[in-house]
Amino acid sequence: MTDETKMTIEADHGDDWVPEDDAIIGKAFRWSLLVFVFIGGAIGVTVWQIRKTPPVAAPKETKFVAPQRVVKSVEAPKVKFTDVTESAGIDFVRENGATGEKLLPETMGGGAAFFDFDNDGDQDILLVNGTHWPGKMPKNGPMPRCALYRNDGRGRFEDVTLGSGLDGPMMGMGTAVSDYDNDGDADVFITCVGSNHLFRNDGGKFTDVTTSAGVGGDPAGWSVAAGFFDSDNDGDLDLFVSHYIKWSKEIDFAVDYRLTGVGRAYGVPTNFEGAHSYLYVNNGDGTFKDVSKDAGLHVVNPATGVPVGKALGICFVDLDRDGLTDVVVANDTVQNFVFRNTGKNTFEEIGAESGLAFDAMGNSTGAMGIDASDYRNENVLAVAIGNFANEMTSFYVAGDDPLSFTDRAVTEGVGGPSRIYLKFGMFFFDFDLDGRDDLFECNGHLEEEINKVQPSQHYEQSAQLFWNAGPEAKSCFSEISRSELGDLAKPIVGRGASYADIDGDGDLDILLTQAHGRPLLVRNDQATGHHWLRVKLVGTSCNHDALGAVVELEAGRVAQRKRVSPTRSYASQVELPVTFGLGDIDVVDRLVVYWPGGLVQPVQIDTIDRMIVVRQGEGGGAAGQKVASAE
Repeated sequence: MTDETKMTIEADHGDDWVPEDDAIIGKAFRWSLLVFVFIGGAIGVTVWQIRKTPPVAAPKETKFVAPQRVVKSVEAPKVKFTDVTESAGIDFVRENGATGEKLLPETMGGGAAFFDFDNDGDQDILLVNGTHWPGKMPKNGPMPRCALYRNDGRGRFEDVTLGSGLDGPMMGMGTAVSDYDNDGDADVFITCVGSNHLFRNDGGKFTDVTTSAGVGGDPAGWSVAAGFFDSDNDGDLDLFVSHYIKWSKEIDFAVDYRLTGVGRAYGVPTNFEGAHSYLYVNNGDGTFKDVSKDAGLHVVNPATGVPVGKALGICFVDLDRDGLTDVVVANDTVQNFVFRNTGKNTFEEIGAESGLAFDAMGNSTGAMGIDASDYRNENVLAVAIGNFANEMTSFYVAGDDPLSFTDRAVTEGVGGPSRIYLKFGMFFFDFDLDGRDDLFECNGHLEEEINKVQPSQHYEQSAQLFWNAGPEAKSCFSEISRSELGDLAKPIVGRGASYADIDGDGDLDILLTQAHGRPLLVRNDQATGHHWLRVKLVGTSCNHDALGAVVELEAGRVAQRKRVSPTRSYASQVELPVTFGLGDIDVVDRLVVYWPGGLVQPVQIDTIDRMIVVRQGEGGGAAGQKVASAE
C-alpha cells in the first residue's frame, strides 16, 4: 500500500480504522481452523467405533431344569389268588365241537354266571357248554351239557345239573340271569348258535319256556351276549340279545381265513356280514314282544343296506342321567353302538357323536368285553372295552357333558400294558377293598398256532389285573406283575369272566372260562384287613332284582357309586349284590339307594363287614321321594 493510498483510507475512516484488525482476523481464522479439525476428528473417531469389530462376550451357561410333577409314592397291595377249581368241586369241561375244520363259533363261546338260583343267600355257578356239530357226534360217552353248581356257603360246590332242567344239549355261547317274571327267583337265558333258550325258575327247577315266551330268535342266527333291563321303567324286565354275524358252515368255508405257513385258521369277522340285535319287551304275562326294528336297533350300511352290528358285549347304564337305561354295544371290527333311550322303548344310536364308536385314533376295534364304572369316585363314568391282540383296551371317560367321551387308555395306565393281549372277559371290581374300582381282563387268542406266524402272540395268555392307585398316582391304574398274581396268572384260552364272593369273607373271587377245556375258579385271599359292606336290593314297585338302581355310599368324605346291573364282561354275568370296599374306615356316613323310576331311600348303617338286604320302601327315611338319577 502506498502512502498516498494509506492517507486516503485514514481520511475516509477517521478513528475507526485500527492497525491490529489484521491480527484479530488472523486469530479468528486460526480458531475456526481448530474447530474444523476437532469436528473432523470426532467424525473420524465415530466412524472408527462403528467399523471396529466388538469383542466377543464370554458365553453364559444356562442350566435348564425340567419341571417335576410332585407325585406321592403309592404301592400296590399284596395280591394272593388261589386256584380252587378242583378243591371246590368244579369238574366241568367245555366242549366246543372242534374237529379241525376251524369253524369260527368253536373259539368264541364260554360264558358263565354267578347267581343265587335256590335263594339260600350264597352265589351259585352256571357254566355254558357247547356241543358237537351235526354229523360229528361221538358214538360213545355222555352228551355235553351246561353245568349248574350249588354253593354250600363256604365256597364248595355240588353239581346239581341233572334233573335241573338245564341239562339239554345246545351250542351255547353266553348267558343272562334275572327274575323276568318277578316271582322272586332267578331265571336263565342262554344264547346259542341257532335258537336261544329261556328257562323259567320255579323253586330251583327250570322249565324251557322259549317258545311260549317268544324269545328263541332266528334259528339260523348266532347270539353271544344278552342281558335283562327295564327298558321302559314299567316294573318288569325286558331282554336285549346281541347278534354277532351272519354265519353258516358254508359261509365260513367261503371266507376261508388262512395263516401263512399254517393253512386254514380261525379268523376275524371282517369278511362276514353283520347282524341285527333284538329287543324283547316284557308283556308282563310271561311273554315278550320283538320290537327291535321299531325301537331303532336296526342300524344298516346306507350304501348296501347290510346290518352294521357285530355285537359281542353289552353294558346297561344311564349315560345322560335322565332315569332311562341306555345300552352300549361292543362291536367286533366295526363301530361300537350307543343306543340312547328316548323313552317308550325307542332308542337313538349316537355312538359316533358320543365318542364311544371308535378308539383314540378314530379306528374301529376288535371289541369283545365291556364294563362301566365311576372309577375315580368323582361321579364321572368310564366305559372300558377289551379289544383284539395288538390293540389297546379302550378306556372312554366322560367329560363335562355326560354324553361326550374321550379315550384315555394311555394316560390312565391301561393302554400300553394291554396292547399285546387278546382281551375277552373284563370287569371293574374292588379286589383289595380299598374303596376304588380296579380293572380285570381275561385274555386268550383265537388260533392255536398263532405263535408260528406271530412270535409275540400265544394261544394261552395270562389274565391282567390293574390296581387303581387313586388320585395321588401319576396314572390311575398300575398293572400288577404276573409274578404277584399267583394262580390268577396261569395262561389259559380265556373267554368269559365273572366275580362273586363265594365264601362269605367280603372280598370278590373270580371265575374264568375257556374256549375249550376247564374253567379256572380263583379265590381271593387278600389280607389287607380292609373293611367292606355288601348290599343286596329287593324291588317292590320296580323290578324284583332292582336292575337299574344305583347305590351311593359315603365314608371318609368319599362317595362311591355302584349300579345294579350284573350284565357285563363277555357272554357272562356277575353276582347281583354290590360290594363296597371301605379301606381302613370303619363307619359309613351315608347310604342312599336310587331306585328305578326316580325314588330315593336313605338307609341307616350301624355295622359293617356284612351283607345287608334293602327292600324298596322299607327302613324309613325319604322313601318315595323323587330325585334325579345318581348314575
